Amino acid sequence: MHIADITMFYAPVSGGVKTYLTAKQRFLADHPDITHDLLVPGVHSRQEQTIHYVASPPLPFGQGYRFPLRRKAWRQTLIELQPDIIEAGDPYVTAWAALEAGHRLKVPVVGFYHSDVPRLMGTLFGRWATPRAEAYVRRLYRRFDRVLAPSRCMVETLHRIGLDNAYLQPLGVDLDTFHPERRDPGLRDRLGLAEDTHLLVFIGRASREKNIGELLDVARWLGHGYHLLLIGSHMPTRVPDNVTVFDYMPAEEAARCLASSDAMLHAGTAETFGLAALEAMASGIPVVASRAGALAEIIPASCGLLCEPHCSEDMASRVRELFAGDPRAMGRRARQHVERHHGWPVVMETLLGHYRELTGQWPAAEERRYG
Repeated sequence: MHIADITMFYAPVSGGVKTYLTAKQRFLADHPDITHDLLVPGVHSRQEQTIHYVASPPLPFGQGYRFPLRRKAWRQTLIELQPDIIEAGDPYVTAWAALEAGHRLKVPVVGFYHSDVPRLMGTLFGRWATPRAEAYVRRLYRRFDRVLAPSRCMVETLHRIGLDNAYLQPLGVDLDTFHPERRDPGLRDRLGLAEDTHLLVFIGRASREKNIGELLDVARWLGHGYHLLLIGSHMPTRVPDNVTVFDYMPAEEAARCLASSDAMLHAGTAETFGLAALEAMASGIPVVASRAGALAEIIPASCGLLCEPHCSEDMASRVRELFAGDPRAMGRRARQHVERHHGWPVVMETLLGHYRELTGQWPAAEERRYG
């Protein structure tokens, strides 16, 4: 089988989509019967092993992302590669190029719905934008042979707007990179923390939907005895005294920070999957998160606590409740949960099941719609 992935969501410090595609490359490299190519934006058009960079202009204030403006080069590259199946990882120009190439090649095309576009548009531009975005999503994704979404809530959202071709496909986490054994006792010393201070952490992009300001409010509510570590690009610089900000760092360093913390905080309310929360759980720490979006699905009661969305006071209360109990035991259960359900090999075998059904290698399984 020859698989081609195409997306604009690929930048030096990009998040979940790049993590997914990198894990996919590594997994498929161990399968000699599968060929995998990846098409992503670049400064210049060039090929680096199985990654094909297509020249695209930078997205203003886009944190390293580039936005393709024309389909032709993307479509032509796919046609020249002649894959057996194509997966599009964004809802913009590359998605239309994938559909056109798939039609020309007569091969199935999958759309992976990584982002809740109508919700994001509504947040950015107001409620008037939501129905227009839904109409666009419906017009685009009904053309795909199958739409994959990483959480049940997203599958249900797609069904609600009229896309009956949506199926569940969870994402995973690197269980070797994110591991409790990465714990670094020296981190607290470098932060100047007392031994009994509870260290909280959040890792991610400081985009609007992450609600970083609410995490700062949580730190203010908690006060003495708690310290919040924010890790990511474009984080705020004016923060309370019990908050430290680190810039973007490689996965291995981020994994050490996670394993060295006591719990993760996550105030996002628009997560389609919540990969950062899974990485924290894999690192052996519990998560306190908003009861919203996919976070409510991926954090069982045995692995963390959920709070009211957009309520910093309630999140602070849940943090105190966590430390009144046994957070270390909860962290151990979180690691066990992720090992069972979200290791990349488990996830990728499920993904290959979708591909094999679409290419006729397996009969269709209706239960895949909901998992």
